[in-house]
Amino acid sequence: MQVWAIIVALLAPVSTMGQLPATGPPSPTVQVYERARPVPPTIKARAAIVLDLDTGSTLYQLDPHGRHAPASLTKVVTALVALDHLGLDQVVTVPASINQLPWDSTRMGLRVGERVSVRELMDGLFLNSGNDAAITLSEAATPRATFIGLMNAKAAALGMVDSHFVNPIGLDDPGHVTSAADLAKAAIELETRFPMVAAIATAPSLTLPATATHRAYNLYNLNQLIRTYPGATGLKTGWTGQAGGCLIATATRDGRHLLVIVLGSPRIFDEAAGLLDFGFASV
Repeated sequence: MQVWAIIVALLAPVSTMGQLPATGPPSPTVQVYERARPVPPTIKARAAIVLDLDTGSTLYQLDPHGRHAPASLTKVVTALVALDHLGLDQVVTVPASINQLPWDSTRMGLRVGERVSVRELMDGLFLNSGNDAAITLSEAATPRATFIGLMNAKAAALGMVDSHFVNPIGLDDPGHVTSAADLAKAAIELETRFPMVAAIATAPSLTLPATATHRAYNLYNLNQLIRTYPGATGLKTGWTGQAGGCLIATATRDGRHLLVIVLGSPRIFDEAAGLLDFGFASV
């Protein structure tokens, strides 16, 4: 009896309970690959920021609230204040004070006594970074001291907590400072409230024909990215000895809109282009 039980046990089929049936060769291992996250470029700028304008998210930042000299990026705030007080088609007179500008000032080519429209002055402001255009706009709007007060009030209203301005041009001064984060707020305000003015910065060059009140102006966009970076749309260049190279760069690709700001960069266009590439590669 005991031997018979052992034989029966040996002949019985092995139970497959809890096992998968062997219906074919084993399935191959499925490997899931994650998309590699882009690495931001190494830059030498003192401060920088990359924003996705569609989502409002910050994709990169370097000392975003550090207070730095902004050079002619100041003129974005100058434009905002001027547009609060002047219409684009309003005609104003070029003041004698443009003759007091430093010899190395960037200019659109105004002459004292000429009468030009605010729209034309904006062309000269955003393409040639004209200090003469900035002075004309500021003095056409209000007396100089009042205008500077309005610039600081505008900064406060926009939440630009790191900023203080003492002139409408961006000349170096210990009390004239802002940050990458603050300039982003000013740029977004310009793009949102005055898109027609922001669009001026997309033109590689522009000729304003002579009229009965002014001569012709041949304007050239100082932002090299407009000619070299696919999808670049603006926005403003700046440079002084103290500030170094400064740039607000905007670009569009595949329906995405990015904003890059670099301050104190020895290679503003290369570094801004690298940050734009990084931003577009980021999801």
